[in-house]
Amino acid sequence: VRSLIKAAKKGKKVTAFVEVKARFDEESNIASYDELEKAGVKVFSSFPGLKVHSKLCLIERNEKEKVKLYTYLGTGNFNEKTARIYCDYALLTADQELGNEAIKVFNFLERKTEVETFKHLLVAPFNMRETFIQLIDNEIRNASDGKKAEITLKLNSLEDRKMIKKLYLASSSGVKIKIIVRGICCLLPGVKGLSENIKVISIVDRFLEHARIFIFHNNGDKKYFVASADWMKRNLSRRVEVCFPINDKRLQTQFQNMIDLQWKDNVKARVIDKDQLNKYIEDKKDKKIRSQYEIYELVKSLN
Repeated sequence: VRSLIKAAKKGKKVTAFVEVKARFDEESNIASYDELEKAGVKVFSSFPGLKVHSKLCLIERNEKEKVKLYTYLGTGNFNEKTARIYCDYALLTADQELGNEAIKVFNFLERKTEVETFKHLLVAPFNMRETFIQLIDNEIRNASDGKKAEITLKLNSLEDRKMIKKLYLASSSGVKIKIIVRGICCLLPGVKGLSENIKVISIVDRFLEHARIFIFHNNGDKKYFVASADWMKRNLSRRVEVCFPINDKRLQTQFQNMIDLQWKDNVKARVIDKDQLNKYIEDKKDKKIRSQYEIYELVKSLN
C-alpha cells in the first residue's frame, strides 16, 4: 500500500482493486481502500455476487519510446504477514502476451468490459473450468491411444463435482493421477473401477501450503500451470481467478523438482485413502525427507 501511495504521489497513474469481501481482512482492506483513495489512487472494489480472488500486478513502463509490460501473477495475497508463513508461488514476467491478457483482467475489474476472451491465461469465471476440462480430455485421449498419460495436481481443496467426475473418468481411462491436497478432498482415491489410478497425499507442516499447481503430461510435452484457484465450485464459477502457464523450461524444472520433493516426503505427508484413515506415510528408509525444509534448501541454492 505504501509503495502504491508513493508512486501516486510521484505522478504515476495508479489503479488498484481491493476486495472488501475478504475473510478476516475486511476491516484492513476497507482501511487500505480509504488510504489509497485519499492519496489519489483510482480504487475499485467488490462485484455483487462475484468475489475477486486473483493476485495480480501490472506495471506499464515507457522504454525507448515503447510501452513495456511487466506482470506479476501469484497464488498468495499481497500480505506481509502471510508471506512469512504461507507457501506460495509467483511469476514476475516481461512476456508481453501475458501482460496484454492481464490488461484484459484489469479492464474487467475496472468495469470497462463485461466479458473477456483469453488465449494464454485461464481466468474464472470465463475460460478456466473449460480449459482444465480440455486438458484432462487430452490426457484421456492419449491414454486411449496407448500413450503415456499423467496428471499432477497440487491444491488447497478439491470439491467441485464436475472436476471430480472428470478425474474419475480419466482414472477409468488409464490416466495416472497424483494429487497433493492440503484441506478438503471430496474425491475418493483407490476405488477399483473408479479411481484406482488416483493417489492422494496431504502435507500439513510448519508453513501453510497455499500454492496451486497443475501439470499435464501432454504426450511428453508437459504443460505447467500455477493458479490462485482451487477446484471448488465457488472458485471456478463465482470468483475472478487467474491461472497462468509456466513456459520457461528452467522454471518448469524447478517446479517439477519441488513437486517431486513433496511426493518423497516421509515425515509430514499423509496418505488420503477411501477409508479416510489418512495415516502418515510409513517409510523405513534411513533418510527422512521433510519436504518444506528440503524445498527451502532447494530455493536457497538457486539464489
